[in-house]
Amino acid sequence: MAQSSIWWVLAGAFIAVELMTGTFYLLMLSIGLVAAALAAHLGASLTLQLVLAAAFGGGAVVGWRAYRQRQPASPPAGANRDVNLDIGEVVQVEAWGPDGSGSVKYRGTNWSVLAVDAAPSPGRHTIVEVVGNRLSVKKCM
Repeated sequence: MAQSSIWWVLAGAFIAVELMTGTFYLLMLSIGLVAAALAAHLGASLTLQLVLAAAFGGGAVVGWRAYRQRQPASPPAGANRDVNLDIGEVVQVEAWGPDGSGSVKYRGTNWSVLAVDAAPSPGRHTIVEVVGNRLSVKKCM
């Protein structure tokens, strides 16, 4: 079997394992294996193929990690609009208890509400987080 074929099989195996596990770093390492396969097609020595596989694969991993660290962290699931479509919806709170909690009718049922504002007041509030059957809300601006 040709050296380039071995590199292509390894790259395909890494991609298959990445698809099964969702480990994106394996996809970055497969970039290095593809670089080595292309070098083998061009007749490069085994040493150069290994160096290219390590450089491209390792460089892709380092680059991806640096990119991910620059991105803002996503909020927890209870406060993430992409996960919970209730985030950002408006509810009408009629009265607050002395402990800063209340009750609202939302989506056809009663929910407990907890104010994230310092001094809760009756009126329209925006849902900022859902924890179980409790809505954390803040006053609409």
